[in-house]
Amino acid sequence: MSGFDRKVAVDRLEDLVETVADERMPVPVREVWTFGDVALGLDPVERLDVYVTKDVLVRDDSSPTAGADDHELDPDAAFRDSHGVAGVGKSVRADWAREYPEYLRANANGHAAPEQCLAAHLLGDDEPIHLEVCNASFEDNVTQRLRGARLREDYSQLLDPRGVCLWAEGARSDEAFRKLRKGELALPTLSAALEMLGLDDDEAKTAARELHAWREQQDGVTVRGDVV
Repeated sequence: MSGFDRKVAVDRLEDLVETVADERMPVPVREVWTFGDVALGLDPVERLDVYVTKDVLVRDDSSPTAGADDHELDPDAAFRDSHGVAGVGKSVRADWAREYPEYLRANANGHAAPEQCLAAHLLGDDEPIHLEVCNASFEDNVTQRLRGARLREDYSQLLDPRGVCLWAEGARSDEAFRKLRKGELALPTLSAALEMLGLDDDEAKTAARELHAWREQQDGVTVRGDVV
């Protein structure tokens, strides 16, 4: 796919929010945001950018089924045996993995990767969508990523600060969806937004160019997960 018509892009965001709200996720999800082209009112939307705030799974809140066998009581061992994936019941919910084994994904070390599991559950294989997944809220992570990008002098790792919250703590923002459909959000240029966060004019323009260049190189579904 080369992009979305604006109406289709907003419809797709609604589908994502409904899925998060209605279906069991591999980890608890607290917020869903969008940013990028769709927030700026562009039509068509070349790539759809989505940010998900999730909790780190410290204790699995899955409910064991009645009469559970040893494998159900030790899902880590069960899924290592059946799927070659470790960490089920530790980094992702066991009951989710049992219900949606087709969406179970692992990192290079063979350990269940929450961001990849979320992407598999929420997105198609070739959709022009970029998914950011983090345990920090969107606004907090904008600041963290900006600090890290400046230290590394790698602005491609920035998070575009011009975001719109679509769903938080179980509540959907109908007003946000209305404004997205109408293109009514008044947002600054990327460099101007970065200046508001403390970059000087030259640095903000350089950062904006590097982030745009990185974005133009992406194709299909891309996923980036981090922990703050």
